[in-house]
Formats: sequence, structure tokens, C-alpha cells
Amino acid sequence: MQTLKNLKFFIVDDDPFSRMLYRQHLLNLGYKNNLLFENGRDCISKLDMQPDLVILDYDMLPDNGIEVLRMIKKYNPNIPLLVISAVNDKRVAMDAIKYGAIDYVIKGERDLEMISKAINNIENNICDPVDSETFIADFATANV
Repeated sequence: MQTLKNLKFFIVDDDPFSRMLYRQHLLNLGYKNNLLFENGRDCISKLDMQPDLVILDYDMLPDNGIEVLRMIKKYNPNIPLLVISAVNDKRVAMDAIKYGAIDYVIKGERDLEMISKAINNIENNICDPVDSETFIADFATANV
């Protein structure tokens, strides 16, 4: 793991606005080592650069975020991934957590706050995925 402001972030999203929004948020927090990818395959080809956090969209082509998440975890199960998506689907959220995401966040609903929280957890070496049963209850309550 690198020192605090030198953390390396991969932002993977097919939406250019979202990529730039998350990049700007990281820059505002003082993190300058941000690589942007418009699809999961480009991200996977650069995993040898050892990101400290991957911010991953779900709804992408040619591979969706769950497929990319599984490939990343197969490459290195210790890379933290935060899935952020406009898809408000409990099944997708559960799959993300099941396959090792540290959280699943709906775009526009605290996504910047959750990025900051994930970074804080990484800095404090708290990168355990959320408990799936707690996650189901929280997700169902928050997204009714």
C-alpha cells in the first residue's frame, strides 16, 4: 500500500461525465494518481500497476461490472473495489458484494461521500467487504 495522498485509483466507467466527476472529486481530496478507463478490459490490462482502489461502474460493455469485478478479484483478491451504478437492482448489488466489492452505491445517491469513505477505510486498513445480510437489509430500506 502506498502512502496516503499517493494512493492509486482506477476509475472504470463508460460514461465520460461520471469518470470526470469521480476524478475531480479525488483531485479535490488531494489524490492525483488517478487512471481513467472507459471499459473493464482496459482496466484489467493495467492491473499490474497495482491500484489501491477500483471505482467500477456496473452497466458497461463488453463486460458488465460484475464480470470485471470477478476478473479483477481473480487477478488479485486484495484489490478493493467500489461498485457505483445507476442500476438500482438488489440482485446486482448482492452479486457485487458476494464477489468481493467493498460496497455498492447508486449513482447520485451519496456516491462522492462513499468514495471518500472507501478511501478513509483504505487509509485505515479497513477494507473488508460489508456483511451481506446487513447489506441486504440496508439496501432494501434505503432504496424502496
